[in-house]
Amino acid sequence: MKNLLLLMALLFITTSCFAATNSFGGGFQDTTNANLTTVSQAIKMNDNTYLKLQGTLEKQISDDKYIFKDSTGTMTIEIDSDKWAGQVIKPGDKIEISGEVEKKFNSIKVDVDSVKKITK
Repeated sequence: MKNLLLLMALLFITTSCFAATNSFGGGFQDTTNANLTTVSQAIKMNDNTYLKLQGTLEKQISDDKYIFKDSTGTMTIEIDSDKWAGQVIKPGDKIEISGEVEKKFNSIKVDVDSVKKITK
């Protein structure tokens, strides 16, 4: 009986450790080889697909959400404040963004990992 209780306790502790490790999510995500694509293609991509888009920011719709536009359409993107890297981007400035497609039940957006202003 003692062995059974000890085994169950050990199993519980081990399972909790693995669950905690996986729930934080972090880690290296290389987007340097992400394919350059368009908004119309991005809308059709699977969740968690890495991509690059080139276009402009049309407007800010909340603290970290923006309307991104290229020649094929518009979509919502999310840029956290730490992703700007000191750059000042104005509406109409051409940029390249790298990030990950996030599909929810009724919405799609790109969670941006990097923003780079493209000089003319």
